[in-house]
Amino acid sequence: MFLGIDIGTQSLKAVVIDRNLKLLGEGTRTYSPICPAPDRAEQDPAIWEKALGPAISDALEVAEAAPTEILSIGLAGQLDGCLPVNANGEPLGNCLIWMDRRASTCLESIDPEALHRLTGVISDPCHLAAKARWLKQNMPDARKIDLFHQPVSYMVERLTGTRVIDHALASTSMLYGLESRAYEASLLTAFEVSLRELPPIAEAHERAGRLNDVGSELTGLRKGIPVSVGTGDDFSTPLGAGVCQVDRISVAIGTGEVVSCLFDTAILDPGLLVETHAYPAGHYFVENPGWLSGGAVNWLMGVLGISQYRDFENIADLAPPGAEGLIFLPALTGAMAPEWHAGGRGCFYGITAKHGREHFARALLEGCGFAMRDVVERLIKLGAKPREINILGGGSRSQLWAQIRADLLNLPAAIASYPHSSPLGAALLGAVAAGEMPSLGAGCAALPKPSCLIEPVEAHAAALNQGYERYRLLFSSLKPLFGGQLQ
Repeated sequence: MFLGIDIGTQSLKAVVIDRNLKLLGEGTRTYSPICPAPDRAEQDPAIWEKALGPAISDALEVAEAAPTEILSIGLAGQLDGCLPVNANGEPLGNCLIWMDRRASTCLESIDPEALHRLTGVISDPCHLAAKARWLKQNMPDARKIDLFHQPVSYMVERLTGTRVIDHALASTSMLYGLESRAYEASLLTAFEVSLRELPPIAEAHERAGRLNDVGSELTGLRKGIPVSVGTGDDFSTPLGAGVCQVDRISVAIGTGEVVSCLFDTAILDPGLLVETHAYPAGHYFVENPGWLSGGAVNWLMGVLGISQYRDFENIADLAPPGAEGLIFLPALTGAMAPEWHAGGRGCFYGITAKHGREHFARALLEGCGFAMRDVVERLIKLGAKPREINILGGGSRSQLWAQIRADLLNLPAAIASYPHSSPLGAALLGAVAAGEMPSLGAGCAALPKPSCLIEPVEAHAAALNQGYERYRLLFSSLKPLFGGQLQ
């Protein structure tokens, strides 16, 4: 049996699969980010470590498996975090997670077009390089920084003692060259980061090391089992759904919403809406790394006093398509569509005395769908030829959300067989690292196909298309209020 772990923004998930890649058990422990200011979001890495053992224990219990039956561990998790550690690998503070965009001033000396040509990445304070530079300039004990980790590479060091990161995660840092497949000296200089302050790069499915004493204590598993290098959840989510072919557009709806497609070549977007990254199974992963989506739902549920997502969906379903003119701009942590803007802020527009909580719920779901449409249309302009879209992540459990997306794109929406495919993709990495699976391609081919296909409803198109055009106009009208420089 193989164990997969996903270090998410709102929870840590663990799954146990067998040699046929059948899901046997899963476990989850929830937690929350810390948001001390509108542009700041952090997590204490201790919460990941505390969640690890209980989530694994639950997964083993459901699988009716003993800890000794686990043959390998694969890791995945949130990307774009920046966690400074000392020479012993101990955290020097909280991790600045992907939602954190405090480091805008650290990009003022960077040429965004040159950066994009070299890295495929859009100049934005969400990425590690800007955060690392900010920490060096602002941390009181910055001289103690020995290395900057992302969440996955941090956990790999804790479990194995090895400092390593995969090509896909490294390619999100703003320090990695797509052509060279290595950290670029010119960018290290520009961001004031040295090579020794970054984890060495390896393939995601390679063996990072074996579970050490600390790892055994944290996980409850036997010392010595192989641990993979791992990757980011933007990549493990489609991987765990069997996405290894070009032209397959995936919409992964978790805390954030990631819209992506695989291309044969390292295609670059001149409009700077999507980024280009390495992908663990080959090809190039072209994506928008996402806006707060499921996280926005959780926020609105709290505001409206709704405790269960099913209740939220039922309430949203009471409003008609188009939410009777109410529009939501999904920029609670900065705008990512239709343009990237770190100063962007969320907005409900068109509120009248007629609108109730059902309209607000529906408008939020549609607003996230409008941003998805921005990205999918850009991917198609870049050459993608999708016949359907793959709906992945926890949001794939919502028939309403999938229907909205099918209607907005006039494409069928294929629903993943297993909603939380990121830890499944991680488990696949572990199986290959242990030599129990010949390749990631073979693993993808063996994974279950989508559970169902949701067809677009033509009668919904007019209201949603009108809402989409008003959403675009709303963004343009509000942009002067965002402040700062367009990133």
